[in-house]
Amino acid sequence: MGNHSSLVPSPWIARFSGVSDGPVLDVACGAGRHARLFLGLGRDVTAIDRDVSGLDDLAGTPGLTIIEADLEGPDAWRPEAGRYGTVVVANYLWRPLLPALVEALAPGGALVYETFAAGNERFGKPSNPDFLLGPGELLAAVAGKLTVVAYEAGEVSEPRPAVVQRICAVRGVGGVVL
Repeated sequence: MGNHSSLVPSPWIARFSGVSDGPVLDVACGAGRHARLFLGLGRDVTAIDRDVSGLDDLAGTPGLTIIEADLEGPDAWRPEAGRYGTVVVANYLWRPLLPALVEALAPGGALVYETFAAGNERFGKPSNPDFLLGPGELLAAVAGKLTVVAYEAGEVSEPRPAVVQRICAVRGVGGVVL
């Protein structure tokens, strides 16, 4: 059984959970707090992580596909282009994966992403610059490809003091950016 003390969804991701329809990809899903949120909304979910033991209690849940896979190695898993209505990422950054996540969105699909940014080292981990977004990095990742619905960058106090970037961006219908 996974650790369920941290199953409360991110308020940012919950806020934008209804922006798009279709299947959801929960990247680096951990114990599945966002997979659980979207399953509860009646959405099909693919939850992927290198360790999926936190999802043991969800095994066999209708509409849920669990993938145990490496996201970072030379033979890392990559999502199918144009397949997902929503791609969710929280507290995870692997820059080589970002373009594939954007491309994984179907027309009208939403990228809902939230992770740590430069300056977070003042508050603890992560403190390695390889795992901290640079200024405007999420905006740059979607520029010319997705329409930004909402973006925030800066210090937060909840659930603990941190520096974050957050984005919700949508792929235009028919390949056209809205």
